[in-house]
Amino acid sequence: MTSLMWGLLCVSGILASAARGTFPQFGSRNRQIHSISPSIPRVSPHGPPRVSQRFEDIKSIEQTSDELSAETFGEVQRGGSTARAFQQQQGARTGANNLEQERRADNGAGGTNSRFNRYQSSHHQPSSQLQHNAAPSAPWQPARNPSGSLASIRTEAATRANCRNRPIDLVFIIDSSRSVRPAEFEKAKEFLQHMVESLEIGSDATRVGLVNYASTVQNEFQLKTYFAKSALKQALARVEPLASGTMTGMAIKTAMEKAFTAEAGARASSANIAKVAIIVTDGRPQDHVEDVSAAARASGIEIYAVGVDRADMASLRLMASLPHDDHVFYVETYGVIEKLTSKFRETLCGKDDDNGSADIPLNGGIDDNGLGIGLNNENDDNGKNGLDPCSQGHNCQHICVNNGNSYDCKCRKGYVLNPDKKTCSRLDPCSQGHDCQHICVSNDDSYICKCQVGYVLNADQKTCSRSTTCAQGHDCQHICVNTEDSYICKCPLGYVLNADQKTCSRSDPCSHGHDCQHICENNDDSYICKCQVGYKLNADQKTCSLSDTCSQGHDCQHICISNDNLYICKCQVGYVLNADQKTCSRSDPCAHGHDCHHICINSDDSYICKCRVGYILNPDKKTCSRSDTCAQGHDCQHICVSTDDSFVCKCRMGYVLNADQKTCSQSDTCAQGHDCQQICVNSEDSYICNCRVGYVLNADRKTCSSSDACAQGNDCQHICANNGNSYICKCQVGYVLNMDQKTCSRSNACAQGHDCQHICINNGDSYNCKCRVGYVLNADQKTCSQEMRGETTQDACMCEAQIVFQKKVQSTIQELSRKHILLLGGLRRILNLL
Repeated sequence: MTSLMWGLLCVSGILASAARGTFPQFGSRNRQIHSISPSIPRVSPHGPPRVSQRFEDIKSIEQTSDELSAETFGEVQRGGSTARAFQQQQGARTGANNLEQERRADNGAGGTNSRFNRYQSSHHQPSSQLQHNAAPSAPWQPARNPSGSLASIRTEAATRANCRNRPIDLVFIIDSSRSVRPAEFEKAKEFLQHMVESLEIGSDATRVGLVNYASTVQNEFQLKTYFAKSALKQALARVEPLASGTMTGMAIKTAMEKAFTAEAGARASSANIAKVAIIVTDGRPQDHVEDVSAAARASGIEIYAVGVDRADMASLRLMASLPHDDHVFYVETYGVIEKLTSKFRETLCGKDDDNGSADIPLNGGIDDNGLGIGLNNENDDNGKNGLDPCSQGHNCQHICVNNGNSYDCKCRKGYVLNPDKKTCSRLDPCSQGHDCQHICVSNDDSYICKCQVGYVLNADQKTCSRSTTCAQGHDCQHICVNTEDSYICKCPLGYVLNADQKTCSRSDPCSHGHDCQHICENNDDSYICKCQVGYKLNADQKTCSLSDTCSQGHDCQHICISNDNLYICKCQVGYVLNADQKTCSRSDPCAHGHDCHHICINSDDSYICKCRVGYILNPDKKTCSRSDTCAQGHDCQHICVSTDDSFVCKCRMGYVLNADQKTCSQSDTCAQGHDCQQICVNSEDSYICNCRVGYVLNADRKTCSSSDACAQGNDCQHICANNGNSYICKCQVGYVLNMDQKTCSRSNACAQGHDCQHICINNGDSYNCKCRVGYVLNADQKTCSQEMRGETTQDACMCEAQIVFQKKVQSTIQELSRKHILLLGGLRRILNLL
């Protein structure tokens, strides 16, 4: 039976490899065996009949399977001594004793019977069974054992099943945001459990920590928390999602500052123990990851980024270590994430050599020659010995990436490499691809999504839903009804929509017909009947009958008397009906005689006596005596003085009585006498002295001295000259003072006298001489001589016309000169004012 099982497992492995187009190369250093299959559970003697029957069928071909198993391993090994030893053991192994020996050998080797690198799912076998009964995922190779015994082969194979990697400090950083569904999060945890299953876990081996994040970050357990694989897997199974945002940058920062610390169980870098972080996320980070990831890598942490489904590849590359081809992974769903288990096992454990060793260290390791080696930095064949061209100097604007013997330049997120392959320019994030449903708006080196009119952005900040227009605000009085991108207003029952299509008015049921005998009144969406005055509504609530008007209600003060459909009011004895025909007043007892000294006032059926102002009623309630009028109350502002039957008001010192003979005003202190030389100004109960224009108040605050009037301010256009307490204006040479005695106009130089023989023309502050027609100005610029002509005199009319024209030109020139002078004067006045 055992031989049959061995044969079936081998045949299944080869067929699975063949189905993928590859065959296992057990003797090769670079072999990879990938088989996606469920793990085979142990069969109980009391298992289901179908399973028992299957094993009964297998017994009938046990010998054939033994031969097939031997032949298969011989073919795979292609003549290797290990396969031949295995065939000899297969031929010699028969019966129950041999089966018992195999089981003892299995138990001595750790209970491992796996032959393939499987991606096992937890629903095939519980975690406890996976730990104790099934082999962890690992490639299998027949052991090269000189003894050739099956027990020694299987013992060595069991040792090979666990990854014999050098110790590392491994921290998983897991995204559990809202976009990760519960079932997907369980798949992610299974992936972590299978990863742990393939590693050597212990205080002196690999240590594992876990950082769980969404919009917050939670350090689930530290590197020093679990050193037993079973306890570690159970802790992974207990992790719950946080379900919120995606703060990946914060999670990386937490891992760097809290998870990879000596306090958390991280070992010193001098111990040649690498620090590895594996990030698993399905979305775009909602914070910046570039700088914090660079800081983490600079601190010695090697980062692997695993993206699932909606993960942003650009963000994964920003987070991961170089080269990205070895540190960035992507799977379409969480359902196939287990496919990465073998890849990470190979990466963390290294590729087996011919002796079955897996001692390839992670970045930061030192080989026997003292050279740094790592997962992704194999020594090249050119004798470079791992020199870093970027560290030798480069001219990249952003990022330098080693490329064999040289380097390439790359740009940070949000930038593209220019044609010079060195510098970078900012790119349009939206043009690089986005997942906005409607509108993408570039925002620095990222983008934000917006929605078209009539839509609102959903909580995922990407997709849009039609907005509830009414919920966005409306001006309907009663009911708002959404319609496409807008809304309409409606009214409740009993109301109609007004012309503004927004407000509602109550509908008029009475106008639509009623059966009221007298009066119909609208009542919401119905009506009620009422009766006219003097009638009451009958039991049918529609018809009316004549009523006792007084009993229906009245406004008579005393007595109501019904009178057909109306009523009249009357008064009780001792009262008379007032003019309103409703109220009553007491009859006048004072008019019938009284004994009051001063004033009689009617009071109900009798009267009372009162006194005039200035008197008080005596105890007999009839006679009056003079009183202190001021003590009885007054409205004097300051002082009340009683005078016979009245009083007079007076004011305190410094005040005078106003015309109303009651209030007081401050008296005019200056009018009472002062010692100001010029001007006295009242101030509260006193006064102050001021001076007239052109004077200043002296130190005694009473007398005044003449001041420089011009210095105090003047409105002279040209020159201000002090003149006693005032000033006068003067003009500059060539100007005359205008009638306003302030402004100046240019003087007429010709009018002041000139020595021109013919014509004098003003020119600024002076004048020029000109000659009449037919004359020329002599050298002295004053006298004129007749012009000598050799031509025949022109027509007389022509000459006269020329003379008239010359006179007009001369007159125009003089007028322009005058206006020019006035304009200059105006400009000077403006300048003086400025």
